Amino acid sequence: MKNNIPDGFKVFEGNVGFVGLTGTLMIKPVEMDAYLGLRIEDKHCNIANICHGGMLMTFADMQLGVGGQAITGIRKFLPTIQMSCDFVSPVPNGTWLEGRTQVIKQTRTLLFATCILTADDKTVFSSSGIMKIPSDQGTYGDISLPGQD
Repeated sequence: MKNNIPDGFKVFEGNVGFVGLTGTLMIKPVEMDAYLGLRIEDKHCNIANICHGGMLMTFADMQLGVGGQAITGIRKFLPTIQMSCDFVSPVPNGTWLEGRTQVIKQTRTLLFATCILTADDKTVFSSSGIMKIPSDQGTYGDISLPGQD
């Protein structure tokens, strides 16, 4: 199994709670964007020794929110209110999983985005999501990504 991490990626400071259990999640900030990365390990795999679909969905959910924050400059936690997923290809144990986000539209209260996940540069998963943009008085109004203050 490969343990090397591609250049530019560093440990995501938000590896706590559920993300801490499923990580170690890596992040690569790029100007007005952020890519997430993860080396697939035994703990991420199903009985077929490929990444479990639930893990891919978890990773995509994180990519949509983190990428959405970075692209728009929104410094609030963006809870997912809807997400659609397409499983394109299996993700073998040991591969490098990486995500990219594209913001489709932003309203006052919602962010619409898509993301593509690649495993060793091959497209394996796509997702679209709608995230809630909390008001300044909202429950999540004062939460931002670690390291992006």
